[in-house]
Amino acid sequence: MNVPIVDRIPVIDADTHVTEPEDLWTSRVPDKYGDLIPHTAFSQRRGGPVWIIGGKPLVDVGTFAMAGWPEYMPSHPPTLEDADKAAWDPHARLQRMDERGIHTQVLYPNLIGFFVGAFMALGEEQLLLACVKAYNDFLAEWASADPARLVPVMMLPYWDIDECIREMDRCMLLGHRGIVAAGRLDGFGHPPMRDPHWDPLWAAAQERGLPVNFHVGFNPDVGQINGPRGEFSATSFVEESAQSFVANTRTLAEAICSGLLHRFPELKIVSVESGIGWVSFFLEALDWQWENCGLVHEHPERLLPSEYFRRQAYATYWFERRDLVHHALAFQDNLMFSTDFPHPTSQSPGPASVGVNPRDYVEDTLADVAEPVVRKLLHENAARLYGLPSPLLD
Repeated sequence: MNVPIVDRIPVIDADTHVTEPEDLWTSRVPDKYGDLIPHTAFSQRRGGPVWIIGGKPLVDVGTFAMAGWPEYMPSHPPTLEDADKAAWDPHARLQRMDERGIHTQVLYPNLIGFFVGAFMALGEEQLLLACVKAYNDFLAEWASADPARLVPVMMLPYWDIDECIREMDRCMLLGHRGIVAAGRLDGFGHPPMRDPHWDPLWAAAQERGLPVNFHVGFNPDVGQINGPRGEFSATSFVEESAQSFVANTRTLAEAICSGLLHRFPELKIVSVESGIGWVSFFLEALDWQWENCGLVHEHPERLLPSEYFRRQAYATYWFERRDLVHHALAFQDNLMFSTDFPHPTSQSPGPASVGVNPRDYVEDTLADVAEPVVRKLLHENAARLYGLPSPLLD
């Protein structure tokens, strides 16, 4: 009898989210900032608490905790108590991971990622810094429930490069294994990522071996996909979410074609929650146009775009069907499995979700793939990238 894949390989889930508790910032940021501190307030119209950042209501607290919810989007749990406890409680998360054959999870934010612009609009740099540090402290404490299985990645105060580097060093001591970044900081009034302004940041990340994780949606053009319950339709969610998954092509193209990855040959970048079916075509297009425009002659010192991707970039996937996964295996050293738990598109079975148990998903998509390749996708690539202890790499 064949042993199921998840029972023979310690699966690393490279993209999950922790739903923030309502007191995350009010319990950690100095009281002197008053109502500027991100907090929640009950909304009679919405029937539950809503996040308030910079005096503006953004999303209901349960917007990003959809796993297992019995109703279709845009409905979602009105409170955290109505959501799957694993969305916000680390011990319940570990139990859910065991049930679904997941050994390790990489942990991403919701609010301070998807609404980084709202945080930056708070204006006061010391308040902003306090918010960033409070989040990083919270996530490290959350992951301390089992540091071998829960892997935090840090936010940074991007308006101050020196503070970014200090926060890197502080968070590494707390157990953070990577950096969360927006691919379009120019949309928030900063220079584009190709600008030399950011070179000290990339150099510091490279020196410390910290991968830079560009999560989809952590950009200035987040639209109705993150709107509050009742203010957007299911059709608009479909439209905007699908577009957001491939929006990181712009970030990858800039990192590759601008020479950023050439200048920092040890820097690793990740396109998070973007899927993988597009990878082969997009890199083929970049290579073809690079040659078609004569850049192989103008920049003879450069590699082809696809070669930089193979050397330094990664992408995560979580719901694509078998044929698309197999098609992407030409880049098997650059792909990582994820579930996106507990988001609306996560691989979380429920009465209003086509998501399936990760145990079944990996079996369906990878049962006929060679074992060394399966090990790369489900474990080895992520273990190497984030420097995680690994029985398969020892």
